[in-house]
Amino acid sequence: MIEFRSVTKEYPDGTRAVEDFSLVIPSMKTTVFVGSSGCGKTTILRMINRMVDPTSGSIQIDGADIGGIEPVGLRRSIGYVMQNSGLLPHRKVVDNIATVPLLKGVKKAEARQQALELMDTVGLDRAFADRYPSQLSGGQQQRVGVARGLAVNPNILLMDEPFGAVDPLVRSDLQEELIRLQRDLEKTVVFVTHDIDEAFYLGHQVVILQKGGHIAQVGTPAEILANPADDFVATFIGANRGKRALHIEETPTGSILVDDDGRPAGTLTGPVPVSGSRDTSGGQR
Repeated sequence: MIEFRSVTKEYPDGTRAVEDFSLVIPSMKTTVFVGSSGCGKTTILRMINRMVDPTSGSIQIDGADIGGIEPVGLRRSIGYVMQNSGLLPHRKVVDNIATVPLLKGVKKAEARQQALELMDTVGLDRAFADRYPSQLSGGQQQRVGVARGLAVNPNILLMDEPFGAVDPLVRSDLQEELIRLQRDLEKTVVFVTHDIDEAFYLGHQVVILQKGGHIAQVGTPAEILANPADDFVATFIGANRGKRALHIEETPTGSILVDDDGRPAGTLTGPVPVSGSRDTSGGQR
């Protein structure tokens, strides 16, 4: 479990990126921070592995204040995946994945074997092991980045907009892969995105942030969709418009869900609800 207690981050020029932030991140679940640029979500993420230190307040992992833990050692115990993968261009795929285990003293042969096994875990063919990052597609590079983040078998995996630079189809595949990995490996995943759809798809807990790291609402996707905390949240998630405002239409082949713009959004797999009831997306049922 990760707990933020009244955390503030103020820079020397007086800018407060995060102000009085408190939150509990449950273990073995995916928590997603979502918000517009400049809301402090990446700063909050990087405080977990002390890439950024808070000005005041404390952060605890399983009850231990990380302020008393040596930063390099802490970082090597926490997985970290960033946008554009952040791979070392002069090192082969297998060596990129093995970087942190080697730094921690694992023997080269053992680290390489673990790296190959992690390639299997993230769905990357071992044939790519001796290629360089420039020889891979964007999606393949991101899979390498995830494998590297898992290389020391961390309890916590931090992911800073890791899928933002790939095309939509690859992004969808990577999202599915992350859901599978979290389910199979039971890591505590902290994920940053500016995409509310991605947040709702991946998150067990979603934290919607405003400027200064102020929490506009925190809850499950269903809780937030069913009951936005205020007008800001309702507008941010598009609760009453577009693809979130769904209603049922009858067609010659059956009932379908249609969004506010008249576009088909899905099919019904269960009994048709009683006419006049409301769905949690804001559409008339």
